[in-house]
Amino acid sequence: MHRKVTFQLVDGLINRSSSRRVFLNALHRGARCMYEKSIWTSSLRCNNDQGAPANKVSGKELFKSGPSLHDFIANSAATAAPEGNTDSDVNPYLTPGSYGGMGRKVYFHVKGCQMNVNDVEVVWSILQGVGFERTENVHDADVILAMTCSIREKAELKIWHFLDYCNGLKKQRPKSQVPLRIGILGCMAERLKESLLDKEKSLDLVAGPDSYKDLPRLLALTDNNQKAVNVLLSLDETYADIMPVRLNQDSISAFVSIMRGCDNMCTYCIVPFTRGRERSRPMESILEEVRHLSGQGIKEVTLLGQNVNSYCDKSAVSHYGGLEKDEPTHLAKGFKTVYKPKKGGTRFADLLDQVSRIDPEMRIRFTSPHPKDFPDEVLHLIQERSNICSSLHIPAQSGNSEVLERMRRGYSRESYLELIHHIQSFLPDVAFSSDFIAGFCGETEEQFADTLSLIDQVPYTTGFLFAYSMREKTTAHRRYEDDVPEEVKLRRLKEMTDLFYSKSQALKREKIGQHQLVLVEGNSKRGSDLKGRNDGNVIVIFPNEEIPVSESSVEKSIVKPGDYVVVEIDRTANVLMGQALYHTTLSEGVAKVVNSSRSQQVCI
Repeated sequence: MHRKVTFQLVDGLINRSSSRRVFLNALHRGARCMYEKSIWTSSLRCNNDQGAPANKVSGKELFKSGPSLHDFIANSAATAAPEGNTDSDVNPYLTPGSYGGMGRKVYFHVKGCQMNVNDVEVVWSILQGVGFERTENVHDADVILAMTCSIREKAELKIWHFLDYCNGLKKQRPKSQVPLRIGILGCMAERLKESLLDKEKSLDLVAGPDSYKDLPRLLALTDNNQKAVNVLLSLDETYADIMPVRLNQDSISAFVSIMRGCDNMCTYCIVPFTRGRERSRPMESILEEVRHLSGQGIKEVTLLGQNVNSYCDKSAVSHYGGLEKDEPTHLAKGFKTVYKPKKGGTRFADLLDQVSRIDPEMRIRFTSPHPKDFPDEVLHLIQERSNICSSLHIPAQSGNSEVLERMRRGYSRESYLELIHHIQSFLPDVAFSSDFIAGFCGETEEQFADTLSLIDQVPYTTGFLFAYSMREKTTAHRRYEDDVPEEVKLRRLKEMTDLFYSKSQALKREKIGQHQLVLVEGNSKRGSDLKGRNDGNVIVIFPNEEIPVSESSVEKSIVKPGDYVVVEIDRTANVLMGQALYHTTLSEGVAKVVNSSRSQQVCI
């Protein structure tokens, strides 16, 4: 008989204290070793190749082959790793060879935010390093990994539909090929954990956002027809030691993760429960990655995090806007937090300062910030540095103070508007974008009207608008009733969308006649035209033709991805459209475009 042994490891955050961390890590190590030894002994018992009888193994021999005390002790001399290796590198029951990809092809299915795109690039770096290959055709894949989102129910439904499709591929797989393995990664894996395996029998692997380094081992376990799960959250994992491998090598832009997790605990949000507590990546590792990207010819970097402007690296020395050891975070006027203010450390202004110095011809963006963490140091930097885009995402979520209080956002409508006006005093040409939710718990028609008036009042160029979707584990799920009918949510969402579109179109029409500095990305969907984005992150389309190499030159050259060009806007649709005038550099182009737009405003 092949007895199946299951070990349930600690699920959730590891360690409230260093002593507990040592104990739990030892427990995890020992339990994992026991689990892997059970695979080994089971295969020994059931080895019946070519019809030969299984070798008889005595109880004493099985007992001797099982785990001993040193399996549970991190620094045991009996388990001392060779020099240069860590405990996780050496395992007598899953040999290093079994961790390898052996040329198997992996297909990535990515849904959700920019963080998920960056996470896939981290995962691909890890798997590529152990011998996996990548395919963009799901039918050629030996391993299918879905990077998932749990922010709304609709996002999870799309993954369930994809898993149904993958299950069909698995059933059709010829027996002559290696078995197809299917895995779920990211936030949905963390939210549903082992229950995913119960709901979808075709799944082989479930890995949360902090367990990607464990993927080679987890995939090795699936080779033994085991289900592999690791959904442990970490207090310190930032993947700072992993250099992501970009999925699109032809892109002129890249994402760089600077922090993980979130401490804000907004009542509607699942992120703190799927990505864990907030922790910042060491600044030097971020700067190293940006230098690497600059060397590859990348022209635009977006700094990523759930709350980028609360970045706090206590491993580095402050120099620009860093705080003294006991000095608390400077919050925007009228804002508050649900957690104790962070003290000391190198802050987001420090990081932004250093990143912007690496390559003056590389655009710098960042997302997503929280409105509470906008010190003047950040605004001064955007004002001073031509390569930091004057484009800010300021998520409001609602325009009503009572709803914002229930959401636990830490600000009122009035303080939000005061922040908007304060930013405009520093950056007159700033482009705003925002997030809004329609139909949060208890939202009345009068309260929703405040949201519409806020959208009407603030000049947003882009918006991310959603109907409220209640998620388990959130504070709203425990405290409030999801009492706004679905049809009301959808009607309000349409009202928001219609208003947002009309306001955005009006802002675009104001650009007609202006010169815009555009970073060229490639061909547009129209085919023959080129597309790029201006400083405000709005798409600009223009004809693909030779233009002067500079403003005063008669010599012409073709336009290619990564070039900066000045475009005169002559019409709009959902995007800006115009005629490319000449090539330029980032620093020169910013000055000319700003002067051009301001002189036109004076003429008007």
